[in-house]
Amino acid sequence: MNVSVHPSADASNAAAADCLTAWLTHPDTRTVMVAAGNTPLELYRRVAGRGLNLGHLTVFALDEYVGVPRTEPRNCANLLRRSVAEAWGIPADRFHTVSSEMHDALQSIRAHEERIAQAGGLDVLILGLGQNGHLGFNEPGSDPTSRGRVLDLESVSIEANRKWFGGDYAPSNGVTVGMDTILAARRILILAHGPHKTNAVSAMLRGPIHSPCPASFLRTHSDVSVFLDSAAAGNAAPA
Repeated sequence: MNVSVHPSADASNAAAADCLTAWLTHPDTRTVMVAAGNTPLELYRRVAGRGLNLGHLTVFALDEYVGVPRTEPRNCANLLRRSVAEAWGIPADRFHTVSSEMHDALQSIRAHEERIAQAGGLDVLILGLGQNGHLGFNEPGSDPTSRGRVLDLESVSIEANRKWFGGDYAPSNGVTVGMDTILAARRILILAHGPHKTNAVSAMLRGPIHSPCPASFLRTHSDVSVFLDSAAAGNAAPA
């Protein structure tokens, strides 16, 4: 893992934007997966501000809240449509999302992963780090061979969801691509900012590589870039 620690989230985002720009404009990059949530939004904004020609990319959403209306502006699909697809100039037919409705979420994620496979896999993947070490909605207990599925979420994730939706929703289920798809990506960029991420960062970088911290499996990957602010990093360094 290539771990860089910066004095502030702003500095971390600036460095991450330089890295991501190089990856997105590399001639071999065709497919990109993006995470929603607060952490990567500034990164996406910085990339959009560079006026890059990215219309050839195919972009996939990482996951989705389950039980939130498709029309809700803050769900993953709509947030990423605004902050990535539209902001980066990705054609609508090259932007793929997952259903937020329970009746078809599982079918949707299975089709999503099949579409990724048909596209030749993921060239670039952008992740945030959950407070409990989750990636996407792969909660603790997710093994490295897990596939796309609907999961029950832990209380810390439900509370984070409640805050994200301002109390309007508190989804207790999520649908996500599996760890198998995440770990198969050719290049991975992960961000973590703030003191509430310190324990997860420590577990990811120095704890056992095991399913109680799904992010720890990133240490088995050959090309991961980690961008931290000093508050999230604490005293952590890669093992």
